[in-house]
Amino acid sequence: MSKERYSQSIFEAASDGLIVHDVETGRVVAANPAAGAMHGYAREEFIGLHPTTFIHPDSQPLFNEYVQAVQSGDVFQTLIVDVRHDGSPFYVEWRGTAFIYQSRPCLLSVVRDVGERVEAERLLEQQVEARAREQSTLLEISQTLASALELQPALILDQLRVIIEYTHAGLFALQDSALVALAVRGSQQLEQSVPFHVRLNGPGTLSALFNGHRPIRIADVWGADPEARFLRSLLENSADVLLEGVQAWMWVPLAVKGRVIGGVGVAHVERDYFTVHHADLALTVANQAAITMVNADLYERAQTLAALHERQRLAQNLHDAVNQSLFSAGLIAEVLPRLWERDPDEGRQSLEDLRRLTRGALAEMRALLAELRPSILTETDLGDLLHQLGSAFTGRTNIPVAVTVVGQGSLPADVQVALYRVCQEGLSNIAKHAKADRVAIHLQYDPGAVELRLCDDGCGFDPEHTSPGRSGLSMMRERAQAVGAVLSIASQPGHGTELTIHWTEDQKQEAL
Repeated sequence: MSKERYSQSIFEAASDGLIVHDVETGRVVAANPAAGAMHGYAREEFIGLHPTTFIHPDSQPLFNEYVQAVQSGDVFQTLIVDVRHDGSPFYVEWRGTAFIYQSRPCLLSVVRDVGERVEAERLLEQQVEARAREQSTLLEISQTLASALELQPALILDQLRVIIEYTHAGLFALQDSALVALAVRGSQQLEQSVPFHVRLNGPGTLSALFNGHRPIRIADVWGADPEARFLRSLLENSADVLLEGVQAWMWVPLAVKGRVIGGVGVAHVERDYFTVHHADLALTVANQAAITMVNADLYERAQTLAALHERQRLAQNLHDAVNQSLFSAGLIAEVLPRLWERDPDEGRQSLEDLRRLTRGALAEMRALLAELRPSILTETDLGDLLHQLGSAFTGRTNIPVAVTVVGQGSLPADVQVALYRVCQEGLSNIAKHAKADRVAIHLQYDPGAVELRLCDDGCGFDPEHTSPGRSGLSMMRERAQAVGAVLSIASQPGHGTELTIHWTEDQKQEAL
């Protein structure tokens, strides 16, 4: 076989399309059968066509660039959209080189149908984008659920719907031997049925629902499969509303450290709607929901415990301050008539003590009411609050407090509360440690600023070497820093203490 005939045989038998273009006319002067079949032409029909016939208009500029590059001697490869004889577009990879054919300058192009490859790449890219969106959505759902300290069952179902479309859904908590519907989504009749209970018949039922912490998918809830029959037997009475008008069902257990705490059930009108991927997504959301439910339970317990501690503290304050003041006042009132008859001067002093004790008890009660109703601390004038603190302190300790207020002003709520708490803590420290005979509270308003000074003539201390018993100082500093105020303490042993807290609007903005 001659070299020419051998080359022609290769040309004819090649599986890729081979096209020879005349450089001057641009038309096809030779092509193998694969090139014609690829474009939907017989080879005889294909030869003589101009590339504008079988190259998509949008790809014409790219094809012209390809021709110029090949003519310049470069080996050029590009992806072009060609058009078949029936008008359908498809992706083709072109690679060419310049050569002399029949004594004329031509281009030899190897063309390969890469439509399936491009479509596979496009689908893969779509899948990657979809997974990226899902991961981003799951992260947002996780952040949303994690930020909810109090349990919001409907929020969990709404977040689940962001990533999995459903017709009906229910969030259940395991309580005793029943699943209690905390929230449902679906028809109006379904949402009005909450709360309802799903009774569990023994540990076997719970074990089946837990399913090794794997979701359960049921293609048709009305089918004869064991899972479908089990579901229908479980959702009886008022719970059967979850199955109305649906076919597909998926149950996802809520568990923490192998302990079942509930579950999420979702349904859809289409048969066999939920996929394995749906189950994986739902389990991810369910795991976050389980943590949210546990955290909400812990938060509720913490609130209950905090409320208990607060009640105990208030009760202790009532016992330490108000009860003792009223008890002393009662004793004075009992002996006052006889004391007055015996010594009017001493009786007048006891009467003054009685007045001080009752005023102090009244101030203490007002302070306790402020603790019970925190809005009082922001709605009442700060000067009045300081007078109230001073009266309560005097009634409790018999140490006179002079309160002076210079100017007027309105403070942000958090700043006013911080100043009040600092003064309250300062008075508490004086009562515990100072052994003072007199105390002074001075409040001064200036434009855009306020200063509070608390002074006593007690034993004083070295601020650089505070004892563990003076932990209230660090608390006062933290309160001041939280609102952008500056707290300073001047004291030395034997010369009393002066506490100053200064706040300006500029400092508040810097703190923010």
